[in-house]
Amino acid sequence: MTDPGPVRADCTRVVVADAGPLIHLDELGCRGLLSDFGEIRIATAVWDEVARHRQAALEHVDLALLRCAPEAHERVNALSVLFTLHAGEREALCLCLEFGNALLLTDDTAARLAARSLAVEARGTLGLLVRAIRRRQLSKAAVLDLLRQIPERSTLHIRPGLLDDIVRQVAGLPEVQ
Repeated sequence: MTDPGPVRADCTRVVVADAGPLIHLDELGCRGLLSDFGEIRIATAVWDEVARHRQAALEHVDLALLRCAPEAHERVNALSVLFTLHAGEREALCLCLEFGNALLLTDDTAARLAARSLAVEARGTLGLLVRAIRRRQLSKAAVLDLLRQIPERSTLHIRPGLLDDIVRQVAGLPEVQ
């Protein structure tokens, strides 16, 4: 079997980021995992939140972070009440609807549920770490190490039992050749 080489950049899809993955990947020293997305759109409220909590997450030279002011969307406003979405989550979802077929990066459970209701695909920090194995950005061992460091190095809130389950699942993945 021949080596297909590194996985190519995923630049064909609009990517919208909520604050969580930007902050958590920066805390773990892996925000570069986002570089293969091409441009990442960040709603104004999200940008301001990240700037308040972790300015460095917005200063990565290899990331094309685009600050965007989305237009309000009735469907998002209706879901906002149901899922108790914050301003950044609402704006990020509005951006996703503006661009269609967008990928939302969020660690917030309510935002992920709202995204599902809007037929918007969502991924979080944990999914991005696992994706890094498949895309040959990080080895499985490196991802396992990062997963185990989350409680000490990151503000990502995750139940210890769930994190243990994810570590076991990743440990069971085949090595990427």
